[in-house]
Amino acid sequence: MPLHIITAVLNYIWLAFLLIAVIVGGFSGTLPALTKGAFETAEMAVMKIALPLVGIMAIWLGIMRLAERAGLVKLIARALAPVMRRLFPDVPPDHPAMGSMVMNIAANMLGLGNAATPLGLRAMADLETLNRQPGVATNAMCTFLAINTASIQLVPTTAIGLLAIAGSKNPTAIVPTAFLATCCALSCGVLSAKILEKLPMFRLAPPSGATSSDRERDETTASQVATPVEVEKIDPPPVTFFGKCLLCVFGLCFAAMFMMLAFPAAASAAGSIFGLTLPASPPELGDKGPVIRSLFAISILAVPFLLSFFPLYAALRGVKVYEQFVEGAREAFAVAQRIIPFLVAMLVSISMLRHAGVIDAMTRVLGPALAWIGFPADLLPMVLMRPLSGSATQGIFVELINRIGPDNLISQMAATIYGSTETTFYVLAVYFGAVAIRQTRHAVIAGLIADTTAVIASIAICRAVLG
Repeated sequence: MPLHIITAVLNYIWLAFLLIAVIVGGFSGTLPALTKGAFETAEMAVMKIALPLVGIMAIWLGIMRLAERAGLVKLIARALAPVMRRLFPDVPPDHPAMGSMVMNIAANMLGLGNAATPLGLRAMADLETLNRQPGVATNAMCTFLAINTASIQLVPTTAIGLLAIAGSKNPTAIVPTAFLATCCALSCGVLSAKILEKLPMFRLAPPSGATSSDRERDETTASQVATPVEVEKIDPPPVTFFGKCLLCVFGLCFAAMFMMLAFPAAASAAGSIFGLTLPASPPELGDKGPVIRSLFAISILAVPFLLSFFPLYAALRGVKVYEQFVEGAREAFAVAQRIIPFLVAMLVSISMLRHAGVIDAMTRVLGPALAWIGFPADLLPMVLMRPLSGSATQGIFVELINRIGPDNLISQMAATIYGSTETTFYVLAVYFGAVAIRQTRHAVIAGLIADTTAVIASIAICRAVLG
């Protein structure tokens, strides 16, 4: 779906929100509350959401820049290389496209959005050099886009930050749920892409099927857009022997912390041998089983581990950690400035719908049917908006957690969905548009299957882990 069509759809959706709210509010006598709520929500979007988010984003952007400068993206890329050869059999192992795709996936896993996008564009340009039918998406392109729309998330930083701003007692509780949901989404997305590419309706036709004028036009367009995107090459010095020893000690410390949280009885027995009295495990772990305790332990340790490991590893590789952290954190203000208009627009429109009684009416009508299949009706607007717009989805998510509370199970489901799904149509429009792909074949269906899987998995996993 071209980008201008997506924009047009969002224009109509936003306008419909406003008109429906005003008309329903006028006939239900709620216009005064609607007007007051609109202005209060606009103030809240800027003063209580966007500005506090700057600080949290500054931390993560700074930390992620350290990960990038330390070469962690390349390390993950090397680890993923054997898997990539099986996922993309049509791409030669030594082709530049393979390296570009691996780097993009590694950057996405680490949450390096600013680095992941140019790497992804370069990957698409490299894949286009293998395309014997310019203008038509290859099997490798469709699989690569399915992986992008269902990328595994180690830490869903934006969702965690929004929960923290809303006053959540344990905003990192969604780390294991988002990770598991994205694993499910990635598996289904890749599997569907592989199955769909073999169906007759999506199978690639021989290149001779196109007319000479079509081939000439597509080849000319592709040659104009397939210029590789320049990405800064980073090659820090290797870690010394002393540094490796220090990293081992650091890892052992966190392994011990994990044992204390996940298996307190075994940790206490081991501590008593050395005459150590270990602190009691957090009360929220209660008497849960070992699997649930392990997931909670990961959620508690994940953020402190990343906040300390990335700077330590970067320092051991010669990175000036303070300077690079500040340089990365500087981008937070620009990001906040970009999202404020989107937050205000979407939050105000949703607030008007809510004060007019539209959302409550929709929930009452659809509630029984959705409850029958175990789907919370409050999640419906966010799920429908997610494939179209990330900023609009963020506005709906923020309105939801402020309305029902950040520690509510439905809010945690929403945070997991937000952290494990992607703006599928936007991603496809940007990536395919960069190489003039007009026939996207099965890429849209595979991406939507991945998103749907992520939604279902998020709800089921949250019920099992957090419920």
